[in-house]
Amino acid sequence: MRYELYYWPTIQGRGEFVRLALEDAGADYIDVGNASDAGITEISDYLDGESTSCPPFAPPFLKAGEVIVSHVANILQFLGPRLGLAPEDEATRLWAHGLQLTVTDFVAEIHDVHHPISSDEYYEDQKGVARQRAEAFHEARLPKFLDYFERVIELNPDSGDCLVGGEHSYVDLSLFQVVSGLRYAFPCAMERLAPRYPGVAALTSRVVRRERIADYLSSERRLPFNENGLFRHYPELDVA
Repeated sequence: MRYELYYWPTIQGRGEFVRLALEDAGADYIDVGNASDAGITEISDYLDGESTSCPPFAPPFLKAGEVIVSHVANILQFLGPRLGLAPEDEATRLWAHGLQLTVTDFVAEIHDVHHPISSDEYYEDQKGVARQRAEAFHEARLPKFLDYFERVIELNPDSGDCLVGGEHSYVDLSLFQVVSGLRYAFPCAMERLAPRYPGVAALTSRVVRRERIADYLSSERRLPFNENGLFRHYPELDVA
């Protein structure tokens, strides 16, 4: 099957979590937003209900044949078993889905560091509040989430560098993406915190070494982090 990923062009954003799973599995897919000049029009047609009677609220969404799936965690729960990136038993699949939803919460808090008031306003219009939000994020929320994922890895009875069971899964890819984004956005803070999270570091290092992921990360398909995406590097918000 050829999958169609719909996400805004030129930024990794939330679409990157889906791209990583598709790339890791060697799936046949088209990145619609970046494939042609008509990408935005095609995305808008779905959002406006012109291409489907069940319009998604926002990208990313995935088209698989006649099936349209929206929201990152929902897409990955759908793709995981099909791509060999999810546990086989139902209980563990639900555990993986719960971890992915926690990643969703984490990503939302990271985004809100640089846009604490409104996503519709420029960062420059909320810099003062963003600095306050950054201080609170670095003091409490960043270590809280990283502590949690480190503990999950430590408590995994089957593997020392996987989140779920003894096999690589889509949740490992998502945590890798979050850590990569954090290292871009907050390099000083992440360098300071790094010694506290050897399990997280081992997981991200393992993901980078996966053959298809390594090829993807060195290709033009991997869009660079930038100040229009989820993870943005503003030095004044990198509270060490």
